[in-house]
Amino acid sequence: MEFLGKDITFPDVSKATKEGLLAFGGDLSTERLIAAYKSGIFPWFEDEGPILWWSPDPRFVLFPDKLKISKSMRQVLRNSDFEITVNKDFESVISNCSKMKRDGQLGTWITNDLKKAYIKLHELNIAKSVEVWLNGDLVGGLYGIDLGNGMFCGESMFSKVSNASKVGFISFIQNTNYKLIDCQVYTNHLESLGAEEIPRETFLKYLH
Repeated sequence: MEFLGKDITFPDVSKATKEGLLAFGGDLSTERLIAAYKSGIFPWFEDEGPILWWSPDPRFVLFPDKLKISKSMRQVLRNSDFEITVNKDFESVISNCSKMKRDGQLGTWITNDLKKAYIKLHELNIAKSVEVWLNGDLVGGLYGIDLGNGMFCGESMFSKVSNASKVGFISFIQNTNYKLIDCQVYTNHLESLGAEEIPRETFLKYLH
């Protein structure tokens, strides 16, 4: 595993451990984050720890044309009072996501520094958010990275009421034309919506 210095470079992803850990160190500058995502690499670490950079193999993704919507979810989509917006309140979405625990970690992985870094990316129209509202209250949402290459790299989602994040996720996919949604690592939640694992080598081809 390589230590990253000041130079904005990453080792070849083939050097990642079997868990997908590629490097540590560096910073969360806009330039480094963009370089990482363009190379199929993302940061994931706990507060107070070093910055860790990952490129797992296999990669967990969703092809939009394979999106699965259950009969019960179709009823929710038809009958719910949820309102969906895009990029209306990015900072509230990432703040709510930071309060959610991610599988395998004791605390939040969205540190204050990480929030500031993604807010900068949002100001450049690279990081996007989806908001789910109910009676004027923000009850769910998600955010991720769009480098303009036809792929949306999902980072995190949250839900305060049943089905809110699923409704936001499904609506976002149905109303965009991405060729691939990067879900990074396996979750039951996203598998139920049609996400699947593909070889990292295959995933990397979609970045260009």
